[in-house]
Amino acid sequence: MKPVTCRTQPGRPAEPKIDRSVTLHLRGDWGGANLHRVCGWIAQELADRCGPHTRIATWNSRGFSDAVRAVGRGEVHVAMTTPTAFAVAALEGRGGYADESFPDLRALGVVPQRDRLVVAVHQDLGIHTFAELRESKPALRLATSVNDGVNHVGLAAHEVLTRSGVDITGWGGELLEDERPFESLDHVREGRANAIVHEAVMLPPWQELGRFMNFLEVEQDVLDGLYEDFAWPAAVVDDDYFPGCRAFRTLDFSDFLVLTRADLADDLAYAIAWVLGETRHVIEGQYRHLAPERSPVTYPLDPVTMGETPVPLHPGAARYYNALPAS
Repeated sequence: MKPVTCRTQPGRPAEPKIDRSVTLHLRGDWGGANLHRVCGWIAQELADRCGPHTRIATWNSRGFSDAVRAVGRGEVHVAMTTPTAFAVAALEGRGGYADESFPDLRALGVVPQRDRLVVAVHQDLGIHTFAELRESKPALRLATSVNDGVNHVGLAAHEVLTRSGVDITGWGGELLEDERPFESLDHVREGRANAIVHEAVMLPPWQELGRFMNFLEVEQDVLDGLYEDFAWPAAVVDDDYFPGCRAFRTLDFSDFLVLTRADLADDLAYAIAWVLGETRHVIEGQYRHLAPERSPVTYPLDPVTMGETPVPLHPGAARYYNALPAS
């Protein structure tokens, strides 16, 4: 008999039991980061509640528009992507999805990660605002992710800089482009870069670098344009989140979206949403050695807010969230 770690509590939505054996394909991240970890959690808890010959595989991915397209095309049943808001454009074929829309995308929930895309320049440059940056036109060596039409960080960095009137190469500077944040942070730490546009602000290297960087607030007209064109929201970085840095507004880069299509079986959609909400202690336990505000998963997880997604919920998932007791 399979081990089952959780049973229905009084007043909670009913625990799923799927008698048939299923084969599911999930899509996570490169293999060693948080999206893959979430997929492993879903796979373990879902398999415990399905037939004895259930098989669940997690495919490697970049976790950006490639994941959205893969699930939209039916290549996988469930995909993880981040940030959550960036998937909205795929529903209507806006922005990077102008060539191929996916109106049948549905959400199973979100795993919260409070994150921001930030623009920072070395304090030696004496620049504190985008206006000063445009006036000075320094030859920056700027680290960020690749802008290849897939990587959401590179895409967002390009949009923010271009709409802010910043021309890195035109001003005689250099772009240092990589896939993941670790390489970009290393460029700054090791002196190869004197500016950075990136996310994953909870990573420890940001605390080290923050003492030597000025963080630039993204101007309101830029934030408004990004929301109008792509539905990308703005957010605040709180006072002293980076050492000695006052609060500022920038682009929100929050949350991991669990994405599927409308044709996923209702009982599977309900079961996955139930796993997210009712076995949340499984994933929380993997991050509790970190303070919530410094954790790649912002715990404690709240099932109600996990069901609040900018992409419409799958009806099976909605059945779980609608069954939650009123707070």
